Amino acid sequence: MAPSELGRPAHPSGRIVLAATPIGNLGDASARLRDLLAEADVIAAEDTRTARHLCQALGVSATGRFLAHHEHNEEASARGLLEQVRAGATVAVVSDAGMPTVSDPGYRLVAAAVAEGLDVTCAPGPSAVTTALALSGMPTDRFAFDGFLPRKDGDRRRRFEEIRTDPRTVVYFESPQRLTDALAVLAETLGAQRPVCVARELTKLHEEVVRGTAEEVLAWARERAAGEGIRGEIVLVVGPASATEGAEEVSEADAVAEVGVLVASGTRLKEAVAAVAGAHGLRNRDLYQAVLADRAG
Repeated sequence: MAPSELGRPAHPSGRIVLAATPIGNLGDASARLRDLLAEADVIAAEDTRTARHLCQALGVSATGRFLAHHEHNEEASARGLLEQVRAGATVAVVSDAGMPTVSDPGYRLVAAAVAEGLDVTCAPGPSAVTTALALSGMPTDRFAFDGFLPRKDGDRRRRFEEIRTDPRTVVYFESPQRLTDALAVLAETLGAQRPVCVARELTKLHEEVVRGTAEEVLAWARERAAGEGIRGEIVLVVGPASATEGAEEVSEADAVAEVGVLVASGTRLKEAVAAVAGAHGLRNRDLYQAVLADRAG
C-alpha cells in the first residue's frame, strides 16, 4: 500500500499549511501564525494586500512570495501551488479573516493535494462560525454550518424549510443589507418563536450579540435598519426545532431558575434572560418580567 493511502505524505519535503487569521481582534493571532507568515516560502492569500497589511500589523517580516489565491483564480492557482509543494516549498494559505476553506478559498487546493498524497496541515485559530455558536446560548452538541444565505426570498425560504424540523443548531453568514429580509422570511417559515441569534462584528470594537425569538430579533433588526442602519459582518445562528418544541414543557419557574444560575455565574441579567428565552422559545420581555417579579416576591 502506498504511503499516501495510509494518510502519510508521499512528498514530505513540501507542505500546505491552512492558517487561520484574526476575524477582527489582532490579539487573536497565534504565535504559530506569526512564525508561519515569517518563514513560509509562499503565502497564498485571498487578497495579497490584506495579507501584507496583516503582516505589517503583526510586526512580521515575511520572506516568502505573496501569491493571489481567490475564488476567481482558484483552479489555476492551485496547480501552481501544488508544483511549489512538490518542489519542497511550504505554502501558507490564508483568507482575509478566519479559517481558509470555510466559505473561503482553499478547498480545491486541499482536495487536489490530498488526492496526490501531498502534506496538508493546519494552524488553527479564529473562526466566526464557532465563535458565534459559542456566544449564541444555543445547543452546541450538534450543529451545522450552511454558508451564506441565498439572495432571493424564495431561495431563502426553501433553505429555511430544509431545517424546519432539524434537531441541530444551524449557522449562516448573511450581509447586513439583507439581514432584515432574511429574518422576516425565517420568522414566517420557522415560526415567530424559533430561537435566533445575530452576532455582529465579532471580536471587533463594536461587537454586538442579539438573542431572542425570531419575532424579537426581527423587531430589533427593523428598528436598527430604520435608524442608524445595520453594518459589519453578520453571523446568523438559528436554534434547533427541538428548542422551540421544548418551550411548551419548560415552566416559568424553571426558566427563572435557569436565569438565576447564569446570573450567579457572572452573566448580566439581560444577557441571561435572552439566552434562556432563546433556548426555550420564550419571549424575552415576559421572562424578564417574571425574573423581576420573582426577585420582588
